[in-house]
Amino acid sequence: MKKQTAGRDILGQFAPKFAELNDDVLFGEVWSRETELSTRDRSIITVTALISKGIFDNSLKYHIANAKNHGVSAEEMAEVITHLAFYAGWPNAWAAFSLARQVYQD
Repeated sequence: MKKQTAGRDILGQFAPKFAELNDDVLFGEVWSRETELSTRDRSIITVTALISKGIFDNSLKYHIANAKNHGVSAEEMAEVITHLAFYAGWPNAWAAFSLARQVYQD
């Protein structure tokens, strides 16, 4: 997996400990445990968690793109979001579809 530096790039000066935890622990240690759970599955889980919490900013768009990069097809992403609509809310699904369409049109 590619080394994550977004935390340090964006928050390194302002919140160095948070940036370190983001880059080294979350993405460095947790995401790299591919024998326990694939990055593809982690991507789907992360997208699900963000949609369920109503987070529709750049972090959701990033993680939808990350899912795409880890092999989640547009059809599979549409199915994930459709399934979530019944558990996380119809408006959340609409908002997520807007971002997913942008990601998969690229």
